[in-house]
Amino acid sequence: MKRYRAVVFDWDGTVMDSTHSIVSAIQGACADLGLPIPDASRASWVIGLSLEAALYHAVPTLTAGQMSAFLGRYRKHFLARDTEMTLFPGIRGFFDELRARGVRLAVATGKSRAGLDRVLKAAGLQALFECTRCADESMGKPDPAMLHEIMAALDLPADQLIMVGDTAHDIRMAANAGVDSVAVAYGAHDKQTLLLAEPTVMVADVAEMRSWLLDRV
Repeated sequence: MKRYRAVVFDWDGTVMDSTHSIVSAIQGACADLGLPIPDASRASWVIGLSLEAALYHAVPTLTAGQMSAFLGRYRKHFLARDTEMTLFPGIRGFFDELRARGVRLAVATGKSRAGLDRVLKAAGLQALFECTRCADESMGKPDPAMLHEIMAALDLPADQLIMVGDTAHDIRMAANAGVDSVAVAYGAHDKQTLLLAEPTVMVADVAEMRSWLLDRV
């Protein structure tokens, strides 16, 4: 059985239950600016992408001239829901179990550096992750750059890492980097969308993810 020395996690929809907040923030910003409001399916599909790229897909009528105002409204709506966003049940204990086994942890996320640092500090998780990469300091998913940078920082080859994510963007990024992947079916993308991206395995919840990974680290 293959063994992994490091696990790389996506954040929104994988570690933190923030999908609904992101969708609501996109929809709220559209309403504020009089733009067509995307349905939840379209708005959630973009989760995991870098924010500006995501918004152009979720809101096709958004222009470059409107982007600054839209980002301001999006962040206001998103931060207003800050207290509603929590880690998925069981995920914090799972991180501790992995670390106790000597597994190295990393994050590859479409969040901004400022956004990730804010939530890591709020959750008290900064010390758990040896390496983190964000879309505003690298290439966005599904480009493999973030995983390449993490592999270089950890000095590990692709076959010793595994990527965990809730979107097809995460799974395709992993494939583009030559890295195995775990698709979690409790986040932004539905099972069919995830399966089309061909993950190494798909799990239903944190407990199933825990069981599968602990047998392989």
